[in-house]
Amino acid sequence: MELLVQLVFGQILRIGCYVVGIIFLAVFANIVNQQFFYRRNEPPVVFHWFPFIGSTVRYGMDPYKFFFASREQYGDIFTFILLGKKVTVYLGTEGNEFILNGKLKDMNAEEVYGKLTTPVFGSDVVYDCPNSKLMEQKKFVKFGLSQEALESYVPLIEQEVEQYIKTSGKFKGSSGTIDLAAVMAEITIFTAGRTLQGDEVRAKLTSEFADLYHDLDLGFSPINFMLPWAPLPHNRKRDIAHARMREIYFEIIKARRQQILDGERGPQTKDMIGNLMNCVYRDGTPIPDKEIAHMMITLLMAGQHSSSAISCWIMLRLASQPEMAEKLYQEQLKALNCDENSLRPLLYGDMEKMPLLSNTIKETLRIHSSIHTLMRKVKNPLPIPGTNYVIPTTHNVLSSPGVTARDERYFKNPMIWDPHRWESRIEAEDDETDTVDYGYGAVSKGTKSPYLPFGAGRHRCIGEKFAYLNLEVIVATLVREFRFSNPEGRVGVPETDYSSLFSRPMQPSTVRWQRRHA
Repeated sequence: MELLVQLVFGQILRIGCYVVGIIFLAVFANIVNQQFFYRRNEPPVVFHWFPFIGSTVRYGMDPYKFFFASREQYGDIFTFILLGKKVTVYLGTEGNEFILNGKLKDMNAEEVYGKLTTPVFGSDVVYDCPNSKLMEQKKFVKFGLSQEALESYVPLIEQEVEQYIKTSGKFKGSSGTIDLAAVMAEITIFTAGRTLQGDEVRAKLTSEFADLYHDLDLGFSPINFMLPWAPLPHNRKRDIAHARMREIYFEIIKARRQQILDGERGPQTKDMIGNLMNCVYRDGTPIPDKEIAHMMITLLMAGQHSSSAISCWIMLRLASQPEMAEKLYQEQLKALNCDENSLRPLLYGDMEKMPLLSNTIKETLRIHSSIHTLMRKVKNPLPIPGTNYVIPTTHNVLSSPGVTARDERYFKNPMIWDPHRWESRIEAEDDETDTVDYGYGAVSKGTKSPYLPFGAGRHRCIGEKFAYLNLEVIVATLVREFRFSNPEGRVGVPETDYSSLFSRPMQPSTVRWQRRHA
């Protein structure tokens, strides 16, 4: 027996030595390759010990820390290894312009994001269709983002927040504590549902729907960039949730079509579903019901995701600086021309009378943009103007507008949260006469501003105005109802959690609240 144990142990030891030897040789070869066999016409590669893994861990733990450290060593243009893929980063406003306004024939987003988003949103929409079709789809959904629509959303958003305060059970009594991440996630899905989706969908936003949304959201796990098909628990939940949510929209569409057959008017054109049912592609094809359902799922998630994270950051910042929340409250009283005992409902026109509120949103988006990285797949060799670099088709390119928003060259003391900085700041806005129409309406062509929280180019978020409005009304309603402060022992705000595709506060994100009026 002892001899057998010794033989087994010896075999394990030999195998272990072989493995260590192979790893050592791989690391050694990787270092030699970086030091002596780099291509001078390509950007420098960030030094890394292990092949394939490269800088994945550093980038994943804190992208901004990694970007700034790499820029200090290599400049604005460098390449790093992300799970075996070479990713060329171009920082600064020039990098934003180069990548975000790149030509479709030279770089695209579909090959980067399609595998991740298609199981979540569904087939034949967003990155699972030709770009020309996506541009048409964006034009269709602008129905719900018109000036008239935005004006009508203000009372709806305020009503949803007030109803949540009364019925959620999170604000019992005169004071207490809440987990902001959970509260803001629920509030923003209700506001997005009520405004962008319509009354029928909002009526279905029950606990079952919330659970489905949560399970579908798990599909945005970073591992799904590589393994969206893997039989992992979160992927099974994602697929079940998508199928059920699609079925819910099918039921609504089917009922609408039956109303038409029965000669009933119904809400056929008053909301987004009705609008999409009447839309036709350029080739004369009506939007199939499956695509309507998938576009509605996309719209719900797009309208909720960034707003959930950003509204949480806003309230965390106000809790850490209660004096700023008081300024917002006083500004609201002045804008509405009333006192504490006669506050009236908010109107769209009130928003422009509250510049500090607007600046609070802008300042939070500047520091806490929910998306830190925008990537494209290189389709043709890309010469970088003013350099000898040519990015080959084996690379992805990466832009990070959040870096310019945190750059000392553009913002003094950039990591200090100060909404007042925008009062004296004259932003270098794009020339509004230099526009381009990608198929969904004219948008500014340039990316000259260091502040681009909603991206730029053909993939610029079309819901930018809605996002600002939604956040402004939510924050204004909460501030008029409560005073917020940090829990005992916490100074400032929590660190950022970069483990998800969307940056959000580390848990727990707890704050104390106190009613202004008994």
